[in-house]
Amino acid sequence: MAFAYGAAIFISASLFLFYGFMCLFSNGMEAEFERFGLSQYRRLTGSLEVLGAVGLVVGVFVTEVMVAASAGLALLMVLGVITRVRVRDSFVETLPAVILLLVNLFILFYAWNLMGAP
Repeated sequence: MAFAYGAAIFISASLFLFYGFMCLFSNGMEAEFERFGLSQYRRLTGSLEVLGAVGLVVGVFVTEVMVAASAGLALLMVLGVITRVRVRDSFVETLPAVILLLVNLFILFYAWNLMGAP
């Protein structure tokens, strides 16, 4: 199970770092956020994704940071799924957000147990 936890952290941190920078600097993501009707939140979203990815890396050493980062990224993905459903995206277009939600929930619950929380 420890391997799956480490792999999940690596995958999530890598993807959120990539998507975060795409949100901040890509014209394609600018167009996507306009399509969502959320263009004013593009930079905030990208910044939160990058900070969340950094939090996952720091969280390897500080479990409380892992819990906070994975919870924040999971919440971000809940909002992403809701947005995709609201604009009537296909299941395939929504799937990455669902997968990242599940990956970060796994990280959150694993880290929560590492802290010895009830």
